[in-house]
Amino acid sequence: MGFFVTFEGIEGCGKTTQIRHLTAHLEGKRQPFLLTREPGGTAISDRIRQILLSSENSRMEPATEFFLYAAARAQHIAEVVLPALRDGKTVLCDRFADATLAYQGFGRGLNLAWLEEIHNRFLQGLKPDLTFLLDLPVEEGLRRAWKRMENQAVKEDRFEKEALAFHQRVREGYLLLARREPNRIVVLDGMKDEQTLHREILNRLPAGY
Repeated sequence: MGFFVTFEGIEGCGKTTQIRHLTAHLEGKRQPFLLTREPGGTAISDRIRQILLSSENSRMEPATEFFLYAAARAQHIAEVVLPALRDGKTVLCDRFADATLAYQGFGRGLNLAWLEEIHNRFLQGLKPDLTFLLDLPVEEGLRRAWKRMENQAVKEDRFEKEALAFHQRVREGYLLLARREPNRIVVLDGMKDEQTLHREILNRLPAGY
């Protein structure tokens, strides 16, 4: 099996930038890898992503939101993630199951045990080998997120439009998950400059990376 690395954090935390740096590093070392994201990663999952992230769907029920994420993830795992890991590749994923616990569990208030029970039915025992959680104040994250979207033709802004209290619950949820699994989830200071963060990420990867 390959090595499964995920990146997590609130909106605007800088995870996509760090994934880009790590991708360039792996390319330079000729390390076989796959870059993917959630929701998305497959044709079906990308269609679900459009529904989930559009602010036109602001009235979506929390349970509806969760099951859409679960459907996208089930397809993504079967079609993309597991085949790549079985081929021995390093899989880099922008968000995974931790995001559901943080956003739909802590953020929306859905029962965590219920979310995990449903996840366990289709995750097939799959769990990231290593997760980088980029943490920063929610006000700064949202400022960055809105700035990033200024030049986007298609706005994926449903979560950015949530109340500040929602994003604070998500952040606190992520930090609680990190305390539960300190050997897997590495918390990084998202306020640091991107090159410093990139070096810290490389230092946490196994030997050979």
